[in-house]
Amino acid sequence: MQETPFCLSIGNLLSYSMSDSNSTDFTNPSTFILLGIPGLEAAHVWISIPFCAMYAIAILGNFTILFIVKREPSLHGPMYYFLCMLVVADVVLSTTVLPKMLSIFWFNSREINFSACLTQMFCLLSFSAMHSGILVAMAFDRYVAICDPLRHSTTLTNPVVAKIGLAVVLRGIMLVLPYLFLARRWPYCRTNIIPYTYCKHIAVVKLACADIRISSYYSLSVAFLVTGVDVFCITVSYIQILRAIFSLPTKDARLKTFGTCGSHLCVILGSYIPHLFSALTERFGHNMALHFHVLMNNMYLLVPPMLNPIIYGVRSQQIRDSLLQLFTH
Repeated sequence: MQETPFCLSIGNLLSYSMSDSNSTDFTNPSTFILLGIPGLEAAHVWISIPFCAMYAIAILGNFTILFIVKREPSLHGPMYYFLCMLVVADVVLSTTVLPKMLSIFWFNSREINFSACLTQMFCLLSFSAMHSGILVAMAFDRYVAICDPLRHSTTLTNPVVAKIGLAVVLRGIMLVLPYLFLARRWPYCRTNIIPYTYCKHIAVVKLACADIRISSYYSLSVAFLVTGVDVFCITVSYIQILRAIFSLPTKDARLKTFGTCGSHLCVILGSYIPHLFSALTERFGHNMALHFHVLMNNMYLLVPPMLNPIIYGVRSQQIRDSLLQLFTH
């Protein structure tokens, strides 16, 4: 992406944008300006260190999971296929955000092309939806494995797993495409400054000189269709799983069966809790500093991809044994 030099300081850009907020000259900007973490500009280099560490751990851990699953035939099953899909979604989400973030922190390269901004927004929204859908697929896999184990191999065959993965991908893409259509057709006459490290959808929408109620309504609908429905499906699956577990005759059998769901439960909590916390701070934390909101959004995108391979590496005995075997050889 070709970068253009700054002709105006951020302060001049803000002043110009404010003075032009009532203009009727509706134009689409060729670039947006990403401010990074407003209020913490002096600490950008220091903030980049933990972010780089989280990204390095995420890349190393996730690619290790992919390598182990590909290498070990005993892991060629529905649960680990879904895990590989989750790994890919995690890698794409963190990679979509971090390179541009580091260019802001290290080189003060704040400009991003309008098309590149929309592409980044599309990747973030679509792969977040895919990530949530994959968690539902993993919950369904655990439900069949525990509640109807004799039919697990015949229910979740490789073609069925592939169809579920394709449905998850198509849902993520189709639900997000209207965001791009609306964002591209809207006029932008207020400002081209985004107070984040990436092109957050709501931040871009607020820059439009148009009635954005249709986008707000659609966002609420997508939030319900994705997060709401997915959380409901996962909850129903685990209610049935817990009922099956508590019906087992011995405590050891209950603990052993529940242990097969432990990794997935930890990943669910590690994915949805930061998202819920970020959404609540945006909705109700009006008195919080802007840099706190920005940091929470970045943590939501970087922490789960780092934690997920660690969780499966520690809690999944098959992955742990395969990893130890790999290093001993």
